Amino acid sequence: MTPDRFFSLLVALQARPTTTVTALAGEVGVSARTIIRDLHWLQEAGFPLVLRRGRHGGVTLLPGGALDTSRLTPDEREHLALTGLDDTQRRRLGVDDVTGRALRKVAGTSPQGDLLAIGNLVTSDNRPWFGRDPEGVSPAAIIGDLRRGVRLKLEYQRSAETTARWRTVDPYGLLAKAGRWYLVADERGKPHLFALQHVTRWQPLRSPSRLRSGADLATVAADLTSGWETASDGLIRIRLDVGQVERAKRILGSRLTIGQSDGDGTVAATLRIRSLEDVRQLLPFGDAVTVLDPPEARERVKQLAQQICRHYE
Repeated sequence: MTPDRFFSLLVALQARPTTTVTALAGEVGVSARTIIRDLHWLQEAGFPLVLRRGRHGGVTLLPGGALDTSRLTPDEREHLALTGLDDTQRRRLGVDDVTGRALRKVAGTSPQGDLLAIGNLVTSDNRPWFGRDPEGVSPAAIIGDLRRGVRLKLEYQRSAETTARWRTVDPYGLLAKAGRWYLVADERGKPHLFALQHVTRWQPLRSPSRLRSGADLATVAADLTSGWETASDGLIRIRLDVGQVERAKRILGSRLTIGQSDGDGTVAATLRIRSLEDVRQLLPFGDAVTVLDPPEARERVKQLAQQICRHYE
């Protein structure tokens, strides 16, 4: 939900605490289906809304759900749309003060009856386990140029490269995922994720971003992350000790598919890989895992094991 639609919907509900989905859709300028989705979002956010279906149904905003929009500054209205970020990420983005003020004003809605406020029962921490502090460019440093909607020239060095090179990109915005920040941008008309930790310098250009028609930040980011997680160049068949299954799921994630146990203390499994070198991900399991095929994967594991042995001779 955009900030403008969020406030338009709340203002409409405050003007007529009891109304209909159709009337709200007409006033806000979206479809009835979108209004229903927005109303459910407001309910989950703690606003005391009642939705009734049928001939005598409607939408009712109960007492305690009013929002004093006159007390919100334009910056506070805008930052209410930043969802999914924890306090640490908001600090990295440089918006924790503004967002905090806005949320405190919205939190004027009181829980009904003996129910505790949802905001007091849920907290978030998007850092990965044992994750290190973020490195490289701060999202707060680059967000100003992103808001101007211009093209950027990045000095970017991938982890596998020995030197950085300049790249001209058309930014959609930032993605915060698993404790890291990424710039979502098109390069030569194709979408990419650029880790901010690998950006050494950048320069804003005078020309506006040349984004693909119909593409937006949320859609492009979702496509990129989904494609990264599901892409593979092959499968490795393995047998894994039963006692290591939960650990393997935690480390290897969705790349690992667990099969059935044969009753011998092991289970069959497959691991999606992007390159043969991904067999290194199995080394932490030692002899608790056996690579079955393809043959080149088995051979690569043998080579790596021999290299480790020679290293410690």
